[in-house]
Amino acid sequence: MNKEQSFQENNNAEEQIPVQETEAAEAVNNNEPTEAGSDTAEPTTEQVVSKDELDRAQAHAEEQTQRLLRAQADFDNFRRRTQKEKEDLAKYASAQLITELIPVIDNFERAMMTKPDHPELESFSKGVDMIFRQLSDVLKNAGLTTMETVGQPFNPEFHQAVMQVESDEYEEGIIVEELQKGYALKDKVLRPAMVKVSG
Repeated sequence: MNKEQSFQENNNAEEQIPVQETEAAEAVNNNEPTEAGSDTAEPTTEQVVSKDELDRAQAHAEEQTQRLLRAQADFDNFRRRTQKEKEDLAKYASAQLITELIPVIDNFERAMMTKPDHPELESFSKGVDMIFRQLSDVLKNAGLTTMETVGQPFNPEFHQAVMQVESDEYEEGIIVEELQKGYALKDKVLRPAMVKVSG
């Protein structure tokens, strides 16, 4: 290679460098993306899809939250209902037995209304009376109460009217006579009272 060819190649190299620097500068001034990329580029398709997926995920999370809240409310209701059933079971556990004993009480009362004529039967009558009082005390301690009826306003929740009569002593709708006693266990009616009501 002679000196003239070497000088020519050096000149060509020097001319190419300013051209590349000028193109890069123009790209920066015009906000055009260079080969390395640009921060101001438009969102890509992948970014738009990701936003849609995020919206769907948020909607799904909201739906699951609502389901969880409903399930929690259902569980709370179930727990309260179960607790009440347990309390009622403990409160009225003896209701069936006492209901079956009510006719026995009726028969005891009928037996005590009969006064023995013979003196030898008087001690037997006193013994029956003592047994009845003992049974009554046990049932009373268990929560059994006798309804008050005569002179009280008729209430279909506690009373069963079998007859309506005219009465000068009581106003209309007042119980004038009790035909059969009514019983309640605490606040639960076991047997309504059978009554006559003034009309």
